[in-house]
Amino acid sequence: MKVYGDSQSGNCYKVQLTCALLDIKHQWQPINILKGENSTPSFLNKSKSGKIPLLELDDGRCLIESNAIINYLAHGSSLLPTDPFLLAQVQQWQFFEQYSHEPYIAVARFIEKYLGLPDNRRKEYLSKQDGGYKALTVMERQLESTQYLIGDHLSTADISLFAYTHVANEGGFDLTSFPAINAWLARVKQQDGFISMENVN
Repeated sequence: MKVYGDSQSGNCYKVQLTCALLDIKHQWQPINILKGENSTPSFLNKSKSGKIPLLELDDGRCLIESNAIINYLAHGSSLLPTDPFLLAQVQQWQFFEQYSHEPYIAVARFIEKYLGLPDNRRKEYLSKQDGGYKALTVMERQLESTQYLIGDHLSTADISLFAYTHVANEGGFDLTSFPAINAWLARVKQQDGFISMENVN
């Protein structure tokens, strides 16, 4: 299988981390979105929206949306529960990540890290801080009572939230007042097969 993406993107890192934790062999195909490589006719033929990451299977079928990809890859493993309620809890956190976490933390990081915090985006950047801290507070409350987001075992819910949380400082977020999150980040990093964003392809 092939994975198309940007190794410094949190959404793409989710896929790379899942592959590393599950020892899934794949070919990494770098895509530079700032150069428009996700808008070429050949790429749009695989991803109609031009989104990355994109998973291309051996038979040519393609899948986009990072959380859908990692749940597909984790099917049948300990990272994805089979119990319907626990599975729904994983998806609950993944929806939270997409609608209450990523729009603030990931966007602020993109403006600062990718764009260099230009003056014409500074107001937007600052507007993301409040929402980002609210999302972190929700996570902190949960992780004060559980080791991982849905209990005592790592799941794709943790991978989804880890991706942008562990680099939240690159979007201006200070994690020093979130001890439960910091302990959780350390636990994720101690997993067998863990690979850091700096060491991915």
